[in-house]
Amino acid sequence: MEDIEQHIEALIFASEQSITKPEIITCLQSTFDGNYADNEIEDFLNNITSKYQNNNFAIELVNTGGGYQFLTKSIYHPTVNQLQVQREKRKLSQAGLETLAIIASKQAVTKLEIEHIRGVNSDYTVQKLLEKELIQVAGKANLPGKPILFSVSKTFLNHFGLNAVSDIPQLKDIEGKQESEIGIENE
Repeated sequence: MEDIEQHIEALIFASEQSITKPEIITCLQSTFDGNYADNEIEDFLNNITSKYQNNNFAIELVNTGGGYQFLTKSIYHPTVNQLQVQREKRKLSQAGLETLAIIASKQAVTKLEIEHIRGVNSDYTVQKLLEKELIQVAGKANLPGKPILFSVSKTFLNHFGLNAVSDIPQLKDIEGKQESEIGIENE
């Protein structure tokens, strides 16, 4: 018989999100003949948790989101944070900023509309913004050919500290906030 505990460990490792006990049981029953009780799986999970509490491991098994997931131990968070900082330093090109500004201000805009405003092909830039998850596909326009509509994503909102698309400042909001112009005194 295969080592079930290692299979459970592999399932948790391979899962992008936390995996629940029922999901583990379903996977095991699909792979092996036999029934697995909830308490039996719980014992395996406790063994795996104990194994990763050892200081030789930088990760630990955590019960989160109603399931189980391997996460970095908190002592290593500053180091992992540096990785995130380095990745965030990858700045957007001027074309990326322009395209992102157009999408943010228009919301649900086609690539053709972006290209019309910018005056250049935006295939590469739109693809890079999709890869960075700053924009998302918002559906298809009710136009001939059903072109794809793009809008900003939750990642964009989180990055800029916004709660909703409606929090994005509009040009009219910015223009009205100028207090004075150069050479004009306030009275």
